[in-house]
Amino acid sequence: MSSNAQAPIIVIAPDSFKGSLSAPEVAQAIAAGIARVLPQADLRLRPMADGGEGTLDALLSAGGRRVPLSVRGAGKASVTAEYGVMPDGTGVLESANVVSITDPVGMQTPVAERSTVGLGELLRALLDTGARRVLIGLGGSSTNDGGAGLLVGLGARLLDEAGEEVQPVPAALHRVASIDLNGLDARLKDCELVAMSDVNNPLNGQQGATAIFGPQKGVSEAQVEPLDRAIGHFAGHAHRAFNASEAASRAGAGAAGGLGFALHLLGAQFRSGAEVVAERVGLPQAVQGADWLITGEGRSDGQTLSGKTPMIAAQVAIKAGATASLLSGAIDRTALESLSRVFSGCFSLTFGPTTLEKAIADAAGLLTDSAEQMARLRYTHKG
Repeated sequence: MSSNAQAPIIVIAPDSFKGSLSAPEVAQAIAAGIARVLPQADLRLRPMADGGEGTLDALLSAGGRRVPLSVRGAGKASVTAEYGVMPDGTGVLESANVVSITDPVGMQTPVAERSTVGLGELLRALLDTGARRVLIGLGGSSTNDGGAGLLVGLGARLLDEAGEEVQPVPAALHRVASIDLNGLDARLKDCELVAMSDVNNPLNGQQGATAIFGPQKGVSEAQVEPLDRAIGHFAGHAHRAFNASEAASRAGAGAAGGLGFALHLLGAQFRSGAEVVAERVGLPQAVQGADWLITGEGRSDGQTLSGKTPMIAAQVAIKAGATASLLSGAIDRTALESLSRVFSGCFSLTFGPTTLEKAIADAAGLLTDSAEQMARLRYTHKG
């Protein structure tokens, strides 16, 4: 770039690199590489997420506060989770912060014994702050309880035929005979809940939560049918208690092991997680007048184009007249043709043979070096 050229506006809007760097850390590393080449560039960092791990970090990157709280994890052990409060008072919950599929302690508990009670406890604590609009990220959960735990954490009671309480875990849901909502937190009626999810699956059946997402959480082939039937049994009673007969069949009911179903019962609005985050971090405003957007994620493949963070970020950039490039930890070569229809260049991090562990450990440096080379390719020339 010649010395008298106008400094370019470059937007940096990546997702987190799971197991390695948060989205803000990824954005900072990319910015450091570009600054080596273009020290005067207007770098606009807008860390992103899609409702899964890292959503809380991304939404609070521009301000707000986070509050730690001890709640029940996926198993019976307590975990220290966090809720967020944005500058305008909007609350933020991340399911993966409570019942993460990457939590080794929670994953040690058999999936039929895991529960989302802790998320309900966290939501009640958030309501105590006065928040009446809450964004809830549903990605990355380890649970498959149909959202029964969430409802119990919010004050509902599951009862058997003898009127005794039933634990809100998949293995016990077949015993539910009624659901008592007298203790359900009354503040929920005045609260706007926004579920952030790209999952459109129903609660039950061949395309439901247990059949499609259960195996990655530890549901065996032999468990699929009985657990799905137990969750369906629970759902029938929940429909009657909430007077919401179609909640289980609605798009998104199967998200996060059925958390989506419970949120439908509570009247939540369902939206694309990446779109919500893009709006909240000001991505549409940041790309106005921008020349280039860099986005990325831990691994990109054909699914990236199905509403994941890089795709949403690219769409926002292209709509504003900017080009978008992809810088990810790894890229599926078989997806390059389809990815290249959207992205102006697809780049991965490693410069030679390495191990996954070393790549994760060196991610920040690799991002910085790669971003530097991308900037040199795009902006430097002879003359």
